[in-house]
Amino acid sequence: MPLTVAILGIGFDLVAVGEFRELLDRPGTTVLTSFTPGERRDVARRETDRARHFAARWAAKEAVIKAWSASIHGRPPVTAEGIHHLVEVVTDAWGRPAIRLAGEVATALAGTSLHVSLTHDGDMAGAFVVLEGDRIPEGE
Repeated sequence: MPLTVAILGIGFDLVAVGEFRELLDRPGTTVLTSFTPGERRDVARRETDRARHFAARWAAKEAVIKAWSASIHGRPPVTAEGIHHLVEVVTDAWGRPAIRLAGEVATALAGTSLHVSLTHDGDMAGAFVVLEGDRIPEGE
């Protein structure tokens, strides 16, 4: 029997860069702990506004969670809040984004593929994620 690959979930998120900038600049903020060291290095190397790059990555993390949630529609969540640090946006040599998962998120989504697109326009940053696989992710 041939393996059928299906879209298991999609996720989209939009972030206001100005509001995210305020969050980053707030004394005592812990928002940067939601980003991996690799993400922080990648943003630091950029010549443009770091808030817009962090905002797009935050949107990608949220879009992954939404796509995952769509894949288990009608079932309870499979993990606790605060998993953003387990979802990493990486870029290849040409700057194309991809998603790398770690920990319990990687385990739950094993056997699936995530496709991501990031965008920035004016004061908005957004991400669209497609979760693809041949089965509903484990951990339900």
